Amino acid sequence: MFLVLLYLFKTFCRQEALNLRLVYNIIHNMSPTVDIRELNALIESHTGFVAELTDGMGRTIVGQRHLVNSLLIGLLSDGHVLLEGVPGLAKTLAIKTLASLVDAKFSRIQFTPDLLPADVIGTQVYSQKSETFSVKRGPIFANFVLADEINRAPAKVQSALLEAMQEHQVTIGEETLKLPSPFLVLATQNPIEQEGTYTLPEAQVDRFMLKVLIKYPSIDEERKIIRDHLAPAQNALGAVATTQQIVEARQIVKQVYVDERIEQYIANLVFATREPEHYKLPDMRQYIQFGGSPRASINLALAARTNAFIKRRGYVIPEDVREVAYDVLRHRIGLTYEAEAENVDTDAIITEILSKVEVP
Repeated sequence: MFLVLLYLFKTFCRQEALNLRLVYNIIHNMSPTVDIRELNALIESHTGFVAELTDGMGRTIVGQRHLVNSLLIGLLSDGHVLLEGVPGLAKTLAIKTLASLVDAKFSRIQFTPDLLPADVIGTQVYSQKSETFSVKRGPIFANFVLADEINRAPAKVQSALLEAMQEHQVTIGEETLKLPSPFLVLATQNPIEQEGTYTLPEAQVDRFMLKVLIKYPSIDEERKIIRDHLAPAQNALGAVATTQQIVEARQIVKQVYVDERIEQYIANLVFATREPEHYKLPDMRQYIQFGGSPRASINLALAARTNAFIKRRGYVIPEDVREVAYDVLRHRIGLTYEAEAENVDTDAIITEILSKVEVP
């Protein structure tokens, strides 16, 4: 018991927002089958490559810590990630760098208005010699798929991608083919350019576990970016992780303990997007057309679990949930015309929800 309390004290010192009483209660009320020291040791032994991935991306990507952390959460949670930001903020570079650090197959699809479903998933090719059709697989058959400027593709392409994202399989003709594991779609889109773009269907947007908004770097980070690009070219980064390590890490993430009060907190946050008046947010009702679905609750719990895993902790605390809430919820809240007229965005709504919903 002394070792557990000592571990909790160290954790408290590292995290300002940590409530020591809550953490003690979480540990105290754990099922007897859950050994926190054993779980923490297991996580510690399987997170070495996570630090190497973070360090490797830090050598190429200046700043953008939230971006790097979000990509790791998507990778370890088996969830797709949508990156949104103006051109030049290293969205594509971050994804390519992550793919280069993992010994896995990577493919890039540049989405354009004339793209066809067959250009993504593949097609059937007729052989005159054998008088049969054979399947020619498309670029979707990879572990990491970069869907660059995904909002430039028409509805038929988005529909073809939808099955791959949700079911991890594609159907070509009468044949259904499984996609490799792990399979991760990392998509980018430009929010300021509307010509030649298509609004992503709500059903597809909901398939993305996270929607991450990329911001401009600080002035000091900008200066470092200039220095790095003027310096002599560095050697290409080598792989520091394997697909097997990622698959094993995903299994350990599923063991991270989520207390009942944390589950209730997650449910309250999602229900506040549907029924804000029940959570002392009556003014938000006029701005919300629809709230998060159960998929929002599931992904919020998964992302919080993975966030705890990345921090080498065997249990989830409220701060884990709050850190991922924006990325999980911002694309799952529909806005009314009143919200658009008054320049109220989903992040402002989430901020209000986080401030009103009681933290356990």
